[in-house]
Amino acid sequence: MRDKALWERPTNYGAVGGTRADDLLRYPPAGFRPVIRRTRIGHGAHRFEAAWTSALSWGIQRSAGMTIEAVDTPRDVAGDAYTPVSFDDTGTPIAPTRNDEASFGPDGRALLHAGDTVVLRSRLARVSLPCRVIYVVDEPLAKGFAYGTLEGSPLSGEEMFLVERAADDAVWLTVRSFSRPAHWYLWLGYPLLRIAQSLARRRYLRALTGPVG
Repeated sequence: MRDKALWERPTNYGAVGGTRADDLLRYPPAGFRPVIRRTRIGHGAHRFEAAWTSALSWGIQRSAGMTIEAVDTPRDVAGDAYTPVSFDDTGTPIAPTRNDEASFGPDGRALLHAGDTVVLRSRLARVSLPCRVIYVVDEPLAKGFAYGTLEGSPLSGEEMFLVERAADDAVWLTVRSFSRPAHWYLWLGYPLLRIAQSLARRRYLRALTGPVG
């Protein structure tokens, strides 16, 4: 598997798209530890726009001290990768929308797509995680994405970042994840890894609270 290009590697967990589940804490994928954190990050349309634009351009991870190394992925592969099946009000499956073109936020920043492959490097935990963007949420009042780990990653799991604008105009960030070590021998250092994950989540939740330029 390691001789394959990163964009060709599958995820190293089975519950792809599992972070969409609202009952993740009660019914996590078997063997995985679920975590949900939510915080208010501001108020109003300007804050919402700045927050989701940052979230969909890896701004949360960068603000938390991580570096993102993009991996060239053929667009005909990335365009359809890991698009979850959705349904209308009658239960009829809805065909996924394909997006082969680059998209940009209001400030001109390039936005990520489902199927994008990257390597996240954490200076805090001193680990490198090959990941793929599993899905993107693009609704009028809710925008975000989730990435999942690939074969060769020391961790196994998925993490979602969602920016929402509530009816009272408050803007919220939700981080939802499930994870575990990818190999048995890595469980030996799992307590330290959980501490590093907790610190990273605190940084995530603070990443979008600064002044809006």
